[in-house]
Amino acid sequence: MEKRIAEVLRKTNETEISIKLNIDGTEERKIKTGIGLLDHMLDLFAYWGHFDLEAIVNWGDFDIDIHHTNEDLGIVLGQVFKKALGGKVGINRIGSASVPMEEVTAAVTVDISGRGSFKLFKPSAVNPVIEDDKEGYALKDAEHFFESFAKHLGMNLNIKVDLLSPDLHTNLEPIFKGLGIALDQATQIDPRRKGVPSTKGVID
Repeated sequence: MEKRIAEVLRKTNETEISIKLNIDGTEERKIKTGIGLLDHMLDLFAYWGHFDLEAIVNWGDFDIDIHHTNEDLGIVLGQVFKKALGGKVGINRIGSASVPMEEVTAAVTVDISGRGSFKLFKPSAVNPVIEDDKEGYALKDAEHFFESFAKHLGMNLNIKVDLLSPDLHTNLEPIFKGLGIALDQATQIDPRRKGVPSTKGVID
């Protein structure tokens, strides 16, 4: 099997980000985004997905806020996965995982369909006030990251949380672990599958 390795460098007037990926890796990780909580979450994502991941923010406009860096990380991560997957021949395409942490259980489902979409399903009951982390990272920032990632990979990403915690870390950790596990499933090669996993014969 061809090595599914890719690298993407994105330079804009707002950020400069480099990401290297080996889908069939051994959990080697080097992550320095300038956003502490996101570093930790991407580390969990790569570990549970068995990916080799190097994600480096060489420069970001942190003097303004974290918005552009957070969004562009999602963009580049999506681009590097799409590049590494190539024609997507033989992949499972679909994966799912349910992961608990304390009172929170996150169910993550992915479909590498070529149609990027993201939805976070929150409990219908009154939600607690979720504190931002010490750097100002908030749940809405994570949602923006997931949206960018899903769109640029061409992945349908649905996340359902049965109960939210007041602690942001407790909410995000099972989501990122679940995303790693689900994406590992979706990117694995099924030897029974001949060609692209679509009745259309192509995934854009």
